Amino acid sequence: MGSVPVDGIRNVAIIAHVDHGKTTLVDAMLRQAGAFGDRGTDVERVMDNTDLEREK
Repeated sequence: MGSVPVDGIRNVAIIAHVDHGKTTLVDAMLRQAGAFGDRGTDVERVMDNTDLEREK
């Protein structure tokens, strides 16, 4: 199998059971890609919108 250029990737699917770190993984991937710029650096979990989600 050959390598795929990164600019050819548009969608990524992450499938895992409840509470297995999907949000944490997505947050890390988005930060690594620079998707938030300076906006997301001060929030621990950007993908968690509500207090209940952050509490988990």
